[in-house]
Amino acid sequence: MRIGILKETQKGEKRVSISPTITKQLIDKGFKLIVEEDAGTYSSYKNSDYREAGATVEKRGVVFKDAQLLIKINPFNEEDLKLVSKGQVLISQLFHKSNPELIQKIADKGASAFSMDAIPRISRAQDMDVLSSQSNLAGYKAVILGAYEMKKIFPLMMTAAGTIKPARVLIYGAGVAGLQAIATARRLGAMVKATDIRLETKEQVESLGAKFILVEGGNGKSDSGYAKEASEDYIRRQKEAVNKSLFKADLVITTAGIPGRKSPMLITEEQVLQMKNGAVIIDLAAAQGGNCEISKLNKTVLRKGVKVIGTSIAPESVSTNASDLYAKNMYNFIMHLTEDTKFKWDLEEQITNETLIVHNGIIRN
Repeated sequence: MRIGILKETQKGEKRVSISPTITKQLIDKGFKLIVEEDAGTYSSYKNSDYREAGATVEKRGVVFKDAQLLIKINPFNEEDLKLVSKGQVLISQLFHKSNPELIQKIADKGASAFSMDAIPRISRAQDMDVLSSQSNLAGYKAVILGAYEMKKIFPLMMTAAGTIKPARVLIYGAGVAGLQAIATARRLGAMVKATDIRLETKEQVESLGAKFILVEGGNGKSDSGYAKEASEDYIRRQKEAVNKSLFKADLVITTAGIPGRKSPMLITEEQVLQMKNGAVIIDLAAAQGGNCEISKLNKTVLRKGVKVIGTSIAPESVSTNASDLYAKNMYNFIMHLTEDTKFKWDLEEQITNETLIVHNGIIRN
């Protein structure tokens, strides 16, 4: 099978779906790899790195023409689809639940498509879970960005001139990104509190040295393991429980998202106006609408001395690590789907069934 590695064209994207190391591993398994010219440049991978791994490096049109399997990180766009041929297989994050028009266009091309963001949260799929691997980095980098934007330091510091109190950090969402944010902020010496609709995260939060803000009635875990949409009553009670910590916080990081849906709105403009002067909000859910009412993707909004930064942040800003992790996820996924470099097309198997969105021009999921 010939695998084509495409250069990401989305604005601000610096990752690449397959690293030179994983390129060599795939070639060792019998696959042939065609890499688009300069695909790995922004992840610190040179064309020569891919050639040394055994791949060929070609222009974009050649990759689309010669590859049987085409791989990206971000969804295939209209310009991509103009070059897709009937029978080709596409793998990327498709975000298919919120992109029905894209899925229809892929089907119209007679292609097949797997969505990496649809990997089920089961134990045997953990090494394929790109949402987790990328979110881990997001949680870390959100704290680093917050530290840069704040006007205070994180740790308690005893000086001859007096004592500096530790910064107060509040984390919304205790998934992969949230837990990493907690761990990072704690390592830097901050006082950390966190809240999540899933009550089972309380023990994880406390094990990292943070305080869990308990809201009665929370049990928002879906069958897939992700948080599910909360009721209006729960959202009201959560605001009441969290407000005291929110209004004292120096840094707030929001990570709450529901796959395929708009991000839940957790912080209103009214709440922002009651926060302390100099506070910073890092909204990691901005790409799906944001957890803060006034956040805007890739922009900084100022309200009464509060800085709200809307971002999807980490994967792009630590592109070398992010590409390496994504590539490992992709390798495991490809090895799961294939046998002797050919697709098994086991449509009854759970991982294949849930990730195969379009099969030979027919929409399945």
